[in-house]
Amino acid sequence: MLKLGDGVKMMSNNRPYDVKEVGVFTPKMRAMPQLEAGDTGYVIANIKASAEIKIGDTLTGTHHPATEPLPGFQEIQPMVFSGIYPINTADFEALKAAMGRLQLNDSSFNFQAESSVALGFGFRCGFLGLLHMEIILERLRREYDMDIIATYPSVIYEVEKTNGEVLQVDNPEFLPDPSVILEIREPIVKCFIMVPNEYISPIMQLIMDKRGVLDHTETLDSRRVMLSTVLPLSEILVDFNDKIKSITRGYGSMDYEHAGHRADKLVKLDILVNGEPVDAFSSIVHRDKAEGRGRQLAAKLKEVIPTQLYQVAIQAAIGGKIIARESVSASRKDVTAKCYGGDISRKRKLLEKQKEGKKRMKSIGKVNIPQEAFIEVLKAG
Repeated sequence: MLKLGDGVKMMSNNRPYDVKEVGVFTPKMRAMPQLEAGDTGYVIANIKASAEIKIGDTLTGTHHPATEPLPGFQEIQPMVFSGIYPINTADFEALKAAMGRLQLNDSSFNFQAESSVALGFGFRCGFLGLLHMEIILERLRREYDMDIIATYPSVIYEVEKTNGEVLQVDNPEFLPDPSVILEIREPIVKCFIMVPNEYISPIMQLIMDKRGVLDHTETLDSRRVMLSTVLPLSEILVDFNDKIKSITRGYGSMDYEHAGHRADKLVKLDILVNGEPVDAFSSIVHRDKAEGRGRQLAAKLKEVIPTQLYQVAIQAAIGGKIIARESVSASRKDVTAKCYGGDISRKRKLLEKQKEGKKRMKSIGKVNIPQEAFIEVLKAG
């Protein structure tokens, strides 16, 4: 029996609450003196934050609590992480409230506050996959009218240090110094790809491009075959399913399940704009793909960063080594336009004066990266 004033607690967090009201939903929502065994209704308690509630958790009394929760409850572990930030920093609290309401009816979505030098205050969010991430972003934009941007999706890496300590890293910014890293292990998945027979060759090539290993093939019927592969989770996040659909003209499909972690040659890729690292663009990538990824990001940023009064260098770096570079040309005023003839030293003097001015601006200037740059990087694939 449950009634007004009773003490209750959630078995997942063991926090006590006081019941403020109990009631039923049918035939219409109304308060009741008490709820008894077999009743279906609602409980209102002094719960401070929606994050304290876990869907499927067991509610028990504080005076005579249950010894164990009802079977079947299990907290869902996210597999993909991304940072979500409000365009206007004043919307931080509104975004926090919107995410809390979303979490009430989607227990697989979780978030925690974080800050970024480039993007300000925001949240580090966990999702089940990329589709789940896209749905959450669209709901925030449409249902709650939030103007937001998201960083490139990432996964959880296991980092073993030379002293034997193992860290769980979901953000490249938390990666320790390379000198103390023994190895980095990335999450891998067993992926089951069902395709028509005539597309086996290009699909196998795609799997190899994504650093995957073909385990075995299984013939389903005269027209279809299922490929069982092992792939890094980070390689299938963004465009893997799209490429399967494109190669097979829409007839291919895939499913995957988590299969632990595997050590590999992984490094942190930093993007520097005008010599300053932009943490929103940092990522952990395989060393063999770092140069291609760096060139791709630099080329994308060159297209979207607006022209400044001085030349802006966009660089991709691994540690202190620059592996790719693009330059945004400076907007230049023709300072010699008013010179009609005369000594060449006069033109040279004006050009030298302009050059010194641009050099001085570059030393103190700051490049503001527009929202379009982040969107384009997310689309890079």
